[in-house]
Amino acid sequence: MFASRTFTHRQAQPLDILSLNDNELEGDLPTLVELLYLHRGLAQAGGKLPLFDLDGQYVDAAIVRRCVDRGWAEPWFNNPLKPDWLVCKLTEAGRRVAAQL
Repeated sequence: MFASRTFTHRQAQPLDILSLNDNELEGDLPTLVELLYLHRGLAQAGGKLPLFDLDGQYVDAAIVRRCVDRGWAEPWFNNPLKPDWLVCKLTEAGRRVAAQL
């Protein structure tokens, strides 16, 4: 990066030291995998979330449970043919999170 004298000699702007501490937010932010999972529900009828990823593999159940626990997804219905599958849909909070991608 090239720098000019005016750029390098400017006074540093004061920072609010508390704004640098965002540890409380870390638990509320989705991981990239969760965000991509939620984003796929935006294009589906009723906000249905996928059972399989783009490679045809099952979506990790831990990802689905974390999204449900955080209120971004909710169970939609029980699948009588596959009772171990967790079929979910987006909540309003999940739509807001997914729309940020």
